[in-house]
Amino acid sequence: LAFADRGRYMADSDYVPMPTKGLLDPDYIQQRAQLLATNKRLTTAEPGLPPWDHASIQTTDEAIELPSTTHFAIVDRQGNVVSMTSTIENSFGSRLMVGGFLLNNELTDFSFRSQIDGVPIANRIEPGKRPRSSMAPTIVMHNNQPVLAIGSPGGSQIIGYIAKTLVAYIDWGMDLQQAINLPNINNRFGTFELEQHTAATAWAPKFEQLGYKTAVKDLNSGIQAITIAPKQLTGAADPRREGKVIAQ
Repeated sequence: LAFADRGRYMADSDYVPMPTKGLLDPDYIQQRAQLLATNKRLTTAEPGLPPWDHASIQTTDEAIELPSTTHFAIVDRQGNVVSMTSTIENSFGSRLMVGGFLLNNELTDFSFRSQIDGVPIANRIEPGKRPRSSMAPTIVMHNNQPVLAIGSPGGSQIIGYIAKTLVAYIDWGMDLQQAINLPNINNRFGTFELEQHTAATAWAPKFEQLGYKTAVKDLNSGIQAITIAPKQLTGAADPRREGKVIAQ
């Protein structure tokens, strides 16, 4: 449901009047959550109608969103916090190197189709426009102070990887490394993707009994995170990739 809303409404806010407040409105989120309060699968995951105070009719996009991304988190001794995700979008990016750096190919984050049945797509290509991205470098605040820096590579699966870890760490009270290590389960477009060679695969028959399609596959998150407490920093790296915790 979140991906359906994202595909319909989210794009460069300099070009598209995006209903950000409406999408985050607690009443609207509760309405969307109630669609899941059944013992049967959703036959379709359609975008909703969040409240907003300006009109802009859009339709759902068709962005490719390839991976080839990295993430790092840094906290220095002065208390500055950085959570940075960087991508070149495709293997070797645009295949052009300048000054020792490969140039990215972020055009694939746009929808190459501009409209459907005359209704414009919010994330269509336009000159000077920023493409919508799944990158989710996150700094969690508590009492106006940073308490966690986190992010991951992984294309459009990044959103699920970060959400899983935040829920496990904040809501379930798990250790940060344990939260990262939890098996990944994502549902982006109606099929439940279950991380192969993990306990997630045991959920396949349960989802299928509800009527969902499942796919057991490699869900190669690469979460890097640092918790920030008074006089103590704790780093954790996803064992699925080549991440590493370094302290000086």
